[in-house]
Amino acid sequence: MAHVILGLLLIAQQSFYDLIKGFEAGVAHFYSASSGSIKRALDTLLARGLIEVASIEAGGRGRKVYRVTDAGRQAFHTWMTEELTGSSLETAALSRLYFLGLLEPVERVPVLRRITARIEVDLAGLSTLDKHLNNLDISAEHRDLATHQRATLDYGIAAHRFTLNWFRDYVDRYEPPSQR
Repeated sequence: MAHVILGLLLIAQQSFYDLIKGFEAGVAHFYSASSGSIKRALDTLLARGLIEVASIEAGGRGRKVYRVTDAGRQAFHTWMTEELTGSSLETAALSRLYFLGLLEPVERVPVLRRITARIEVDLAGLSTLDKHLNNLDISAEHRDLATHQRATLDYGIAAHRFTLNWFRDYVDRYEPPSQR
């Protein structure tokens, strides 16, 4: 979440309220967050020196507007360009895709290729599990359960194949032919 907030703050300086609205308006389609988790992430980013208070509005509540520090820019850049980690491939991939325009043009295709590579690894793992399950003898007692569990795996494989094809197509459309 911290990197998503850094990305939003790199687009524009924002208040806590603005960040909540930013999540609701776009980021929430691939990354869910409560106002409490956004607040905790803001506090952590402040404590780590990755963001700072740009201004405090006079009067009333003293609304704070946050901006990214140089250290925050570097942390965001590192996150964008490193290998994808975490268990949610979709969240990791879409978060980077959403903020890809914040990177220099020459850095974008390598990020897309890392996303594609992660999808390939995860798909290979699911395919290995699929082959293993094909060789199992399921007792009559568990066949109905296994049918639905197998459907879940089939869905995962189909979703990964779709995602892989989508990202490959996007790289092909995005990357100039001279760089392929």
